[in-house]
Amino acid sequence: MTHTSTAIIMRTWEYGESDLLVSFFTPDQGSLKGVAKGARKSRKRFSNCLDLLCVSRLEYDKRPGRDLCFLHSGKLIRVFPALRSDFASLALASYMLELTEVLFPVGVVEERMFHLLSYLMDAIEGGGEVRQVRIQFEARALALAGYGINVSRCCVCGRSYAGEGRAVFRQQSGGISCMRCGKETAYSPGLDPDSVRLLKSVQARPCTEAMAVNCQEKTLEEIRRVLDLHIQYQTGKRFKSAEYLL
Repeated sequence: MTHTSTAIIMRTWEYGESDLLVSFFTPDQGSLKGVAKGARKSRKRFSNCLDLLCVSRLEYDKRPGRDLCFLHSGKLIRVFPALRSDFASLALASYMLELTEVLFPVGVVEERMFHLLSYLMDAIEGGGEVRQVRIQFEARALALAGYGINVSRCCVCGRSYAGEGRAVFRQQSGGISCMRCGKETAYSPGLDPDSVRLLKSVQARPCTEAMAVNCQEKTLEEIRRVLDLHIQYQTGKRFKSAEYLL
């Protein structure tokens, strides 16, 4: 069956003598891998549209029982020249794709995740502060994948968090506890009320609203430590691209 989808190009590999193997993420089909026949020798059907981190319109066949689809043609929609020319921006975008592949593997469709990726790639291209974009991406992506951090109540005693006083992140519970039920350590970092409120907001709201929030340095650092621990525990992976992030 032939499909046509807007897609973000995530990875490409040389395949055979003249083909390309392409990994791409779509709003309606999720993550897919496909073979672009002759793409390395002839650019007529795939003119500049299979480059990493571009947005393209792809026509492809999904074959029952096959892991790979067959790419017929493509049309370039959007490139990100500023993102590609800055090391910190490129590292962040590469990390975003890598985390997306883990949280939304083949067969898992989430249209909101596609729009999150697209929007934040535009934000980076437009000069968005990379540390803030990273936090917004990670928190929202984890929530969309079902791994959101519970910041509404203490995960030990169940008492609602009223937005007053510090809270403690508990890695194994994926939530916060009150100071009566936990203490701050290297693996249970604390969060100020502003940090808890921002984390809750970014997880729940569309990224277009969350981007309007200005983060103080302390808030960024507190949320950064929590998200690092949470991602490591939930995915069980160390991301190669994360080594180059600010």
